[in-house]
Amino acid sequence: MALDEELRSTLAKRRGKVMAAGGAKKTDERHAKGLMTARERLAGLLQDGTFQEYGAHAKHACTAFGMGEVEIPADGVVVGTGYVAGRQIAAFSQDFTVVGGTLGKMHGQKIVWAMDYAEKNGVPLVGFKDSGGARIQEGIDALSGYGEVFYRNVVLSGVVPQIAIIAGPCAGGASYSPALMDFIIMTRQNAQMFITGPQVIKSVSGRDVSMDDVGGAEMHAAVSGNVHLLADDDAHAIELTRKLLSFFPSNNTEDPPHAPTPELDLEPDSGMDALVRSDASDPMDMHAIVRRVLDDGDLFEIHAQFAKNLIVGFGRVQGIIVGVLANNSMEKAGCLDIDSSDKGARFIRFCNAFNIPIVTFVDVPGFLPGIDQERGGIIRHGAKMLFAYSSATVPKITIVTRKAYGGSYLAMCSQEMGADVVFAWPTAQIAVMGGEGAVNILYSKELKAIEDAGAKKKKRKEFVELYRNEFASPYLAASKGYITDIIEPEMTRATVSLSLRKLLTKRELRPAKKHGLIPL
Repeated sequence: MALDEELRSTLAKRRGKVMAAGGAKKTDERHAKGLMTARERLAGLLQDGTFQEYGAHAKHACTAFGMGEVEIPADGVVVGTGYVAGRQIAAFSQDFTVVGGTLGKMHGQKIVWAMDYAEKNGVPLVGFKDSGGARIQEGIDALSGYGEVFYRNVVLSGVVPQIAIIAGPCAGGASYSPALMDFIIMTRQNAQMFITGPQVIKSVSGRDVSMDDVGGAEMHAAVSGNVHLLADDDAHAIELTRKLLSFFPSNNTEDPPHAPTPELDLEPDSGMDALVRSDASDPMDMHAIVRRVLDDGDLFEIHAQFAKNLIVGFGRVQGIIVGVLANNSMEKAGCLDIDSSDKGARFIRFCNAFNIPIVTFVDVPGFLPGIDQERGGIIRHGAKMLFAYSSATVPKITIVTRKAYGGSYLAMCSQEMGADVVFAWPTAQIAVMGGEGAVNILYSKELKAIEDAGAKKKKRKEFVELYRNEFASPYLAASKGYITDIIEPEMTRATVSLSLRKLLTKRELRPAKKHGLIPL
């Protein structure tokens, strides 16, 4: 017997209401603003025909404030699974056209279903955040929904990659879920993320601030550091998400999707030499250096607008996926500070959790001096770098290009911090401190005895050169076994490539414990 036509018609009508969401008018309004609908976002991310929805007919149970008569299609969130570039993910997309995408108990339970599915099946989780916050009519049930989501964000942490896309409002407690995820992508327009908005801030402090000041994408990318990647619009956010996923394994038990080139190219790169700056006071274009090592010069930079004195990002070296960290002497002379330490430590820990080898390029004169840094806790924040590198068991390759002074030398993954191999350029200077500072201490009596200013300047220069040659030379470090080898800059890509191939079989066990206590 064929399916009864009345049953077929009922299903079609119910499905039509769900698909219509907030209605044609609201959909048109979104399109006029350049926004996709919740379903369009998922359709843009996932391969055609692979989306399977969960909870399309879910219904809330709230009866207070007249809610018993209110229909909320899909309870304001579209949830399901699908494929991205042939690999499965779990995903959800909040629907602002339906009661502002507010989160009630059922809304939360649908997101929790996606999170539980991601954990059980070992697949990444991607969420589009576009919500007015808690559904106030549901009271504590809405808070319970948030609590269950937050709890599972933590359960999934380090188990499967989690990506949040802020594509609309994400206010109050709702912002803690993306903060608990691995990466936040935020659209430049039409998106806001904040705990307390301008009106609340004014009522409490009397200060007038704009939404951009407290919750805008540019602010979060450059100042707060909450946002890892900026997107021009929804389509660009989807593009960034796809590329980000291409560097990750599906879960922490798998290796990244390496695709080693069949033939290993060990030829020198003559173009690298033009980027080298032997004078430690001359800024060096570390972005260009890193790109010469990566395949096709493709560095997928993370946190590009935040703490620019440290570069972090993903790339490939002859098909092997790597996470890259590099000091940027064009910003704050490449010093490590509070923000860059947080940025670096977080990136290292993600790479370690998901088995991504780490390549570090060193050109660091020290930790940034200053009362604001000291009072702000640079000791505690800088220690995060030491902790992150030391606790990482993935392959770790370090290239000392120029300066590597004091504690910052250790904080940028020296051999003592667990680097598997450490290579230095002939321009490297590895010492307790820079020559200028060291001379002030080591040769203070000799310099004080010289009265003539010109003669003193000349002698100081001689002492600085002597110190660099005798006590900061990479050959001294190599003679003591702290450096694996000293290489020509043009051999950097070949050296990193060969080392990566050899280290992919690395296995390192640590003492059994619940977890380490990173200095937070």
